[in-house]
Amino acid sequence: MLTDTLPFLPATVAPDAPAWAPHGANGLVQSLMGVAEAAALVRSGRPCCIAGDAQALRSLPPGRWIGGSIPYFMAEQGGLCSREQVFVTELPQLPPGAGDGAWVQRYTRETLSRVCTDAPAHGFSLIVLPAFSAVHEAFAQEAPDYPEMYQRPLLGWVAGLHLDDLGQALPGVMHGPDGRWLHDEAVVLHVPVSPALQAHLDIVNPFEPSSGPGIVFDAGGFSAGDCLIDGQPANLHDWLLAGGADTRLPLVADYCGAMVNVSIKALDAAAHRVDFYAPVFPGVVYRCARPLPDYVAAFERALARQQPPGTLVMSCNCILNYLHGGLEGRTLGAMRGPATFGEIAYQLLNQTLVYLTLVEA
Repeated sequence: MLTDTLPFLPATVAPDAPAWAPHGANGLVQSLMGVAEAAALVRSGRPCCIAGDAQALRSLPPGRWIGGSIPYFMAEQGGLCSREQVFVTELPQLPPGAGDGAWVQRYTRETLSRVCTDAPAHGFSLIVLPAFSAVHEAFAQEAPDYPEMYQRPLLGWVAGLHLDDLGQALPGVMHGPDGRWLHDEAVVLHVPVSPALQAHLDIVNPFEPSSGPGIVFDAGGFSAGDCLIDGQPANLHDWLLAGGADTRLPLVADYCGAMVNVSIKALDAAAHRVDFYAPVFPGVVYRCARPLPDYVAAFERALARQQPPGTLVMSCNCILNYLHGGLEGRTLGAMRGPATFGEIAYQLLNQTLVYLTLVEA
């Protein structure tokens, strides 16, 4: 059931605002820009995803777009924080006469499991979720079991806040067609592509598991205490403290051949509990990550090994990489996009770069 939220705020762009002009690869925008320029792009009818501060997003006109709150970006000039500018990612359109192209949908916790069955048969879907919400929690724990998951490319990110605003405001997402500002729903842009192209979704994880002991949990979730460490009963909170672990480093596990991180949010001394930014799953062997002497060098090595194919459409990186890696003012090759509170490549990820390319089928 769709819910009503805050009313749409009319655009504040002047009538003589500059017209939008493409300046991305192959005419697709992947750029940080002012609100006036973003509004012109929205009015042009092009499908897009826009990241920015809540006030900036809510000043944009209605259109075929989705958005999420975050003021941290990896831009052409390097990592930066801005409350006034927004990062716009334009999505591809079908050739004339090939169909209606991309469409936007809203999902509640109860309807989110349909996200992949609703997806185009040939294309991909881009999802944005508000952090700390019920729909965020549901997706994190249940997405691997959604119908058609892993059959159709699903990427996206988790909307957040300026770190100074934590505890004072809620992350939100924007449903562009009617200007709804939502705190507990997901917005999705379903994007069909030409049969001549294939969507290719991948991740860049600079972390590797250490050779330390394996950690296994009996129950999954966003927090944990009791567990098995090297097969022996232990408390994760106490074990991390006793070993002087660097909690900026995630736990890493092999999920069917892909190294996936679970980042540590906080240590709760009173409850002897560790809180995470993504859920752990029972029966999976986790290990503490190896330290990274140089974040950027680690990303560059990982990107060089993967050699991303085709035309880059979108990427997003984690706010923890932005902070812990000192990425302000530094670039990561051609990767541009928001620095988010979580990344999505089929399932929720942490401290990972996610990107999608289009390759010739």
